[in-house]
Amino acid sequence: MKPFYLSFICLLVLLSCKSEKKEDITIEPEKELTIAEKIANAHGYENWKNVSEVKFTFRVDRDTLGGDGRFWTWKPKEDIVIFTNYTGSFGFTRSQLDSTKVGYDKAFINDKFWFLVPFQLVWDAPFATISEPKKMESPINKEQLSMITVLYGDEGGYTPGDAYDIYYDENYLIREWTYRQGNSPEPSLSNTFENYQDFNGIKIAIDHKKDNGNWNLNFTDVSITLE
Repeated sequence: MKPFYLSFICLLVLLSCKSEKKEDITIEPEKELTIAEKIANAHGYENWKNVSEVKFTFRVDRDTLGGDGRFWTWKPKEDIVIFTNYTGSFGFTRSQLDSTKVGYDKAFINDKFWFLVPFQLVWDAPFATISEPKKMESPINKEQLSMITVLYGDEGGYTPGDAYDIYYDENYLIREWTYRQGNSPEPSLSNTFENYQDFNGIKIAIDHKKDNGNWNLNFTDVSITLE
């Protein structure tokens, strides 16, 4: 009888261990994405971690005149930036700026902001407040779209205190925005986000037009390289 009782006790111990292990398993609730994250992901933000190099030319065409543009090469993992125009090239590391490089960095920050607005919503979250979304008529195409307002703090950065009203569709793609310098109630600039193109899973709006049709901030020579 002793072997039987010993086997029975061992079985109870095993069942007790299994029961305890099951009780220890917890399922973490899925994190609710913020509006900024939903917009960024709709534009391919989940692929950004694999990006090793970005190239683009920032240009503004007015009437029948084409802008010369600024050509940038950016290596985000190393934070190395190379500026190129008709006079030559100039490279710098953003973590090692001095007075001779600040002008180039200001231009790069401006151009990169336009180029990657959806991702900036996530990157700039510590420095900006984002309103709750609401349905609004877009300023140019007069569509009913969702709109959030991004307001930057009064300190830090090159343009503190500015505000952006961002209009996006049901797929969280940005369609228009309004820039308000210094959080002025009146718009400083409104334009479209159009001609989306896919670069290795990252969606870029190539054209940004005003309502008069004679102004287009656009990007050419775009390439995004993955590791």
